Amino acid sequence: MSTREIYDQFHRHIRRLGDLRTASHVLEWDQETYMPPKGATARGQVLGTLAGLAHDQLTSDRLGRWIDEMLAASSELDERQRANVREVQRDRERARKLPRELVERLSLAASRGLEVWKHARETNRFALFAPELEKQVELQREVAEAYGYTGHPYDALLEGYEPGARVADLDPLFRELEEVLVPLVRAIQTSETPIDSSILRGDFPPERQKKFALEVIAAIGFDLDAGRVDVSAHPFCSGFAPQDVRLTTRFSPRDLRPAVFGLFHEAGHGLYEQGLEPSERGLPIGQAVSMGVHESQSRLWENVIGRSRPFWQRFFPRIESLFPMLFGRDMEDFYRAINAVEPSFIRVEADEVTYNLHIILRYQIEKALLSRELAVKDLPTAWNEKMRTLLGVTPPDDAQGVLQDVHWSMGAFGYFPTYALGNLYAAQIHRQAQLELPRLWSDIAAGRFAPLREWLREKVHRNGRRWLPRQLLKEITGEPPSAEFFCDYLRRKYGELYRLG
Repeated sequence: MSTREIYDQFHRHIRRLGDLRTASHVLEWDQETYMPPKGATARGQVLGTLAGLAHDQLTSDRLGRWIDEMLAASSELDERQRANVREVQRDRERARKLPRELVERLSLAASRGLEVWKHARETNRFALFAPELEKQVELQREVAEAYGYTGHPYDALLEGYEPGARVADLDPLFRELEEVLVPLVRAIQTSETPIDSSILRGDFPPERQKKFALEVIAAIGFDLDAGRVDVSAHPFCSGFAPQDVRLTTRFSPRDLRPAVFGLFHEAGHGLYEQGLEPSERGLPIGQAVSMGVHESQSRLWENVIGRSRPFWQRFFPRIESLFPMLFGRDMEDFYRAINAVEPSFIRVEADEVTYNLHIILRYQIEKALLSRELAVKDLPTAWNEKMRTLLGVTPPDDAQGVLQDVHWSMGAFGYFPTYALGNLYAAQIHRQAQLELPRLWSDIAAGRFAPLREWLREKVHRNGRRWLPRQLLKEITGEPPSAEFFCDYLRRKYGELYRLG
């Protein structure tokens, strides 16, 4: 069989594997949106079966032989084909380290953990969730040992979300962020130019919030004929194919921000999913490179663009027309309010300046749980102490503290750092976009989003997993990932807003 014929067999095999994963993702989306609570056990069993079948497909000896033969004749493949083979090999080597029964146990624990977490959060009872979390932590330790590592056991889990990321790199990066952010928050809190954000609190009917948010995400280019929007306890984006991308959000009738900016954020993820190469669906070149790069796209649209003056010069008249309490209000007051820095309990509602401090907290806790420096029973106390140290606030209860995030219930340890990396990547990518698109801000003020969207599609989306995240950033910007661009962005923007000198 020729190399081309082997690649065709490989391509079909990986597409079938992608179909199994897509089926799982659809069921997971349904579990978060429409599935009745009593369906959790049966759904967990189905997801466990699908996870096991996908694991078998990825670790099969036949796939291994094809990969070996193609690697030996890689010169006969084009660059994208070589990338597909290389990345499937990476996935396969990692998957082979996990026994099938462990994969099924992980899936079942995630399905059960999600339902228990929902109930614990609704009833504000950490003790209800603690036994499930202890199981998840033990499973993640087992996973880390199975994968293997040379530094910290957390490295093994990071690799699943941000390939190439290591504790040895993140520790100094996050230390630099903490050293900049904590003093910046304190300077803002003592500023003689406080910001009044009360303009954002009042009577904001959810149906009008949704109407406005849908208009905006359609304007920036999210294709609503290839996607939909639903409500969930925790906003998320699920991309089953570029032609089928699901977003969720949540509404507060007394505050615009959770739904409107939450949907801007998820639409950024959605644009990435819709921008992937359709012909490579299921293969690495048709997949996002990492969660950190994915988060860079959502953060860029939500914050760098969605909280900018030019953006609201375009959209403030429209939002003013939908909500009577904004009639006659000044756009500058609104702009300042949506950028107010207010240390808070909830990560997903945090402002740009304090957000990464929420991530640093979770990163430190995950490392400590994995290395047995912190016990699950002591988690609420540790959480609250770190909130006081980093943000100067203490959650009034566990629902607004340690129970607020869905991630641990599903075994997603190693995921949180990608949110902070996404902020850093977004600032670095945005800096390059400004250099290459000199009319960027005038286009945005005029409601022309296609130039930026298409630039991102070319530079980020359609490259899929052609490179690892670090190399992708270097290809786009000429430099490896750095905290410098994000810190400079915050200093400029918030120095001007709060007149910090």
